[in-house]
Amino acid sequence: MAFAELETKRLRLIELKKKHAPELFEILSIEKVTRFYGTDPFVSENDAVKLIEMFQNNYSEQRGIRWGLELKENGKLMGTAGLNACSFKHKRAEVGYEIHPNYWRKGYANEAIKEILDYSIVTLGFSRIGAIVYPENKPSWQLLEKLGFKREGLLRSYMFQNQKSQDVFGYSILALEWK
Repeated sequence: MAFAELETKRLRLIELKKKHAPELFEILSIEKVTRFYGTDPFVSENDAVKLIEMFQNNYSEQRGIRWGLELKENGKLMGTAGLNACSFKHKRAEVGYEIHPNYWRKGYANEAIKEILDYSIVTLGFSRIGAIVYPENKPSWQLLEKLGFKREGLLRSYMFQNQKSQDVFGYSILALEWK
């Protein structure tokens, strides 16, 4: 299946390639970005190359779809967003995203996730999109709630990061609740 590139008013959601590694490294080497990403900050550009390869493998094996978020105005990669843990059989996935701090609180994540939800529900036919978010990441769970996601509960010791187990909130939105 060909990779579907999407578009919003201000963004192009593009296929990530190895040429994007320097920009992705720049984003994921920032501690305040990775603090809630489930990984430690990247220490080399090779970390970004490996992540892009993982995204490509997940796509080819139908386990995920990850888009680069490219600004239309200048072609700069400012983050990524996409679907993890895809199950076409069970018509569900989890949404995930990260954005460079220079672009926080400007509506870019909202814009990208709306487009991904439309694609996931309308085109892929998914009936449920989940999300996990650290309780301390209030801007992220507020965004999910603004988009119509419902908090389902606290998942105890769900993630392991910074040498300790971390709790997360579980969220979901159903196709019937989307628009």
